Amino acid sequence: MLADRDRVFTNLYGDHDWRLAGAQRRGDWEGTREVILKGRDWIVNEVKESGLRGRGGAGFPTGLKWSFMPKESDRPCYLVVNADESEPGTCKDRDILRNEPHKLLEGCVLAGAGMGCTAVYIYIRGEFYNEAQHLQTAIEESYAAGLIGKNACGSGYDVEVYLHRGAGAYICGEETALLESLEGKKGMPRLKPPFPAAVGLYGCPSTVNNVETIATAPAILKRGAAWFASIGRPRNTGTKIFCISGHVEQPCNVEEAMSIPLRELIERHAGGVRGGWDNLLSVIPGGSSTPCLPASTCDNVLMDFDSLVAEKSGLGTAAVIVMDKSTDIVRAIARLSQFYKHESCGQCTPCREGAGWVWRVMERMVAGNASVAEIDMLYEVTKEIEGHTICALADGAMWPVQGLIRHFRPEMERRIQEYRAAASRKAAE
Repeated sequence: MLADRDRVFTNLYGDHDWRLAGAQRRGDWEGTREVILKGRDWIVNEVKESGLRGRGGAGFPTGLKWSFMPKESDRPCYLVVNADESEPGTCKDRDILRNEPHKLLEGCVLAGAGMGCTAVYIYIRGEFYNEAQHLQTAIEESYAAGLIGKNACGSGYDVEVYLHRGAGAYICGEETALLESLEGKKGMPRLKPPFPAAVGLYGCPSTVNNVETIATAPAILKRGAAWFASIGRPRNTGTKIFCISGHVEQPCNVEEAMSIPLRELIERHAGGVRGGWDNLLSVIPGGSSTPCLPASTCDNVLMDFDSLVAEKSGLGTAAVIVMDKSTDIVRAIARLSQFYKHESCGQCTPCREGAGWVWRVMERMVAGNASVAEIDMLYEVTKEIEGHTICALADGAMWPVQGLIRHFRPEMERRIQEYRAAASRKAAE
């Protein structure tokens, strides 16, 4: 269990004052100037040494990503914070924005200083109305206190911070679609290369990071990389906010150490599975785009990047969706297929046409109105769609279906057999 002294987020549940005065009492903005004065190289190297990996789903090493920004550029450099949290089951960034806005802003200043950014753009989900109000208030407080803007924190570093509200498109959570939307265009992913570090926002070098990633940076830079790296296990270090929902006694967001066993996470913080652990059917471990795991796997799997990849799933956003035996697992995955079909931007043919085809087949699988051979065909089609589009939305749409077939094929076959038996009885009548 994570010790209180090792927690990064001290007001995750909003028990205390979220404004500047309260944030400063909890240690935010303390020593920020000294960190900035240590210089770009020190900041980036410290984040590298900490082992921090992106908390938005991809898990790319954060310090390495920051190092891609050019040391010298004839164009301005930008940091873009992705607060367009739209993954079903995921609500960690929302709590940070609502209750810890100054921790995010301090992270923006330190990350911006580490990459030589002249401006920070925070792209927030349009539905986050109250969160946007809190963040805008925090921005205004920080400007008034001299913490951001010209000579931020008295360090000689100049950085402007802007809040931009999205318009409710899931696809804008993809970093290049987000950049397109920021520029006033339709949110559609860009072909890469060039990557944002070379040609990003307004054609300038840019880095896009998740809210939790940036909000974690101040603790690393103040407490030291060795402290962060000591939590979890190699390649899976530090703390993580887990969103636990579904058939548990107490759904919650909780900050815990990386690599905590899934069963311990659910039983310690969410009161266990509704009806007891033996009533568990399946868990989606990392948000709706990650393949589900059967109950038999959930006893021993660790909640980190490498352990879940070994189980052919993923940590993703660490949104743990628990399903007990009352769940219609085929219908649940079909509902996810409908979501991704609806949210496809339509730019890539495999996604535009394939996501719709997969959803329609899944609806027939729910009823059992299919053949056993179609299960194999469905799996093969998902494999043909995966990896053949500009962005990863199509991958995320296919992985839940692959997980269903991998672990719950007998249930799909049972439905088909029952449907055929019922049809035969009806014909005989």
